[in-house]
Amino acid sequence: MSLLVLGLLLFLGSHSVRIVADDWRTAVIARMGDKPWKGLYSLAALAGFLCLVWGFGMARAAPIPLWSPPAWTRHLTALLMLLSFVLLVASYVPGNRIKAAIGHPMVAAVKVWALAHLIANGLALHVVLFGAFLVWAIADFAASRRRDRRLGVHYPVASGPVPDLLVLVLGVVLWWAFARYGHVWLIGVSPLGGMSGAS
Repeated sequence: MSLLVLGLLLFLGSHSVRIVADDWRTAVIARMGDKPWKGLYSLAALAGFLCLVWGFGMARAAPIPLWSPPAWTRHLTALLMLLSFVLLVASYVPGNRIKAAIGHPMVAAVKVWALAHLIANGLALHVVLFGAFLVWAIADFAASRRRDRRLGVHYPVASGPVPDLLVLVLGVVLWWAFARYGHVWLIGVSPLGGMSGAS
């Protein structure tokens, strides 16, 4: 579990600089340049991600149960993950109304993803992993929205329904494909059926 915690500290810590020290970050980038900063940032994030993945695997080998979620929570998680994928796609499709409304749909997608997996999993490692991501995403979303208001940032909406339809269609397709194939390949569990363990 300690390696998982270290990975979370490195990965989420590197993604939290703008939340807790935005002025310091701006000053450092001005002093050392954008590319060196991005290089150090990427190294810290990569090291954290590798520790996180390795630590998660080690923690799964020695699970500590905290509670046993009822079966219906997995269906709720699947529905929440559909919303998460729609939000994720909205962060990439320009001119859609979801991005215009909430500003940072990718961070919102992380919030929904973390909450969904907290609901359906009862092991200590899940509480640590998804709880940490949920707290980070809530803080980052709030900080990003405050920054947008301070700077007067607005996200444009394209005329016509095409961007919104594209977000919905791609979100549903990616959700189904990942739930049907990707989750099994990565985690070994199918959220859409044949579930024999925690996701």
